[in-house]
Amino acid sequence: MERIAWVTDSTGLLDEELSQNEHVYVVPMIVIIDGKEYEDGVDLSSEELYRRMNEEKINPTTSQPSVGRFYELYKMLEKRYDRVISVHLSSKLSGTVSASQQAAQMVTIPVDVFDSLLISFPMLLILKRLMYYVENGHSIDEAFVKTRKYADSHETYVLIGSLDQLYRSGRLTNAQYFLGSLLSFKPIISIEDGLLHTKSKPRNLKKAEKQIFSDFRKSFATGKVKECTILYGALSEQTQTWKAMISEEFPNVKTHVSPLGSAIGVHTGEQTIGISWFNED
Repeated sequence: MERIAWVTDSTGLLDEELSQNEHVYVVPMIVIIDGKEYEDGVDLSSEELYRRMNEEKINPTTSQPSVGRFYELYKMLEKRYDRVISVHLSSKLSGTVSASQQAAQMVTIPVDVFDSLLISFPMLLILKRLMYYVENGHSIDEAFVKTRKYADSHETYVLIGSLDQLYRSGRLTNAQYFLGSLLSFKPIISIEDGLLHTKSKPRNLKKAEKQIFSDFRKSFATGKVKECTILYGALSEQTQTWKAMISEEFPNVKTHVSPLGSAIGVHTGEQTIGISWFNED
């Protein structure tokens, strides 16, 4: 049986199951503050990032891991494994997939790279689904096909805490930023085909929450939603409120709660909260 190493990036914070798996490796994203580079989750936490953004009024940026960083990891894994399967955030939002693919061409160990077209913990659910298929006897190609179908069934809606940050990062268009700022909209950002889109523009937080939960109810009514993930910046109290609402109304839905790492927090801000789920057949 092939010895497989599983690689991902730090935009997804490992849960207990993955963090205890010795075959899972994380390549950290890079956060740049005043010209100094920090590794996401290694020497910069989201709490520290938000503190500095509030107190020091810093304007951080991010960068994907270098090809060299991936190369070093893959060369090390050659000594212990027969194959690497690498799962990363959307290639349409970051060059991480490309860096991983380039490094894969520089090593002898087979490296299969899967573009999740997602971010954060939903990306890790993609990793888990791949692991499940491979560990249950499916070929790599079969596992990739089945997991792509699963990944494409997702719905992700996020209330962005800081339009300024998202606009400066180039991930929000001029028109989206102008309307949201000028009219005080609370735009709901969706992830569709790996890109960010403005799904709707409610005028306040309460209406935005109502819209998101309305969409969740519609999906739940189809009987295809088995689990969901609440994603948040630093809104721990509101996150627990959302979790309680889901537990009460949808007791059979497994609910994950995952904070957004510092690399994502750079672009979204601490007042961000959202929900993601998959519509399984």
